[in-house]
Formats: sequence, structure tokens, C-alpha cells
Amino acid sequence: MRLSNRNKTSVYSFINSLLIMFLLGGIGAYILEEYKFNILGWESLLLLIIPIFIIVLVYISGRQIFEYDSDGEALHFRNRNIIPFLQKPLSDEFPKYKLLKFEIINLFIMKRLYITISSKNSGSTILKYEISYLTRKELNDLRFSLHKVVKTNNEKKR
Repeated sequence: MRLSNRNKTSVYSFINSLLIMFLLGGIGAYILEEYKFNILGWESLLLLIIPIFIIVLVYISGRQIFEYDSDGEALHFRNRNIIPFLQKPLSDEFPKYKLLKFEIINLFIMKRLYITISSKNSGSTILKYEISYLTRKELNDLRFSLHKVVKTNNEKKR
């Protein structure tokens, strides 16, 4: 099964551009307020705080693009950000039989996927992916596919 939200790249780029314009507008309005108009008083700081807060929320929610491929004998995960210099892209590929378990953590604004795979050196390794931008259907499809692989692995061990 293949799962990707790469087709939404233009939407995420547009939202990032809007946030940057919102921040620049807030900075401009703050400068004009402080040095020219002086109407708002201390509330003029909200012109800076609100855009910065929204940008931090978007940054905390994680990498926007998530790709998953379970066709063949290997699982392939890719997770990257629209803006390449913000976070290092993740790309992992390993055989299906190494998948031990998975867990999806759903917090208020962010979702994380934790994959536990078997490793020769340490016994098991946990891989972390940010899946906040997946829709509910994509999330259910991912959960179903990973559950199927784990179930098959558990049956082969018996």
C-alpha cells in the first residue's frame, strides 16, 4: 500500500507564505504603532506575539510531507518539511519482518508515529515520524496496513 500527502505541497507552501506575510505585516504595524500613531499602548505587542505564536504552532506540529510504501518485501517511510532548511528529512527503509510494533500518539495539535523494529546491535530501535498533516482516512489506512504487517510477523514467529 502506498500513502502520500505530497499532492498537498502547494497548499502547505501557500499557508507558510501567508504566515510569513502575516508576520511581516505585524512587524510593520508594530513599528508604525510605536513610532507614529501610539494608539494601542502595550497591546501593540500583540501585533508581534500573535503571528509568532501561530508560526511556532505550525513548526511544532512537525514535518508536512509523509510518504509510506509497503509494496514488496520492504517498508519505506519518508518524512520531510516544505522548507528544507528547517528540519532534516527522514527516510528509512527496512524489511517487513523487522517490524515489531507501532504506536500512533495523537496529541492536541500533533500526531506522531513510533515504529519499533528489531535490530542486531541493541535488540530494538524506535523510529519517530510526524504525521500531523495526514487526514483521518489516511491515518486509518496507515494504521490498518501496519497492523496487518505486525499481525503477519507475529503469525510467522509462532
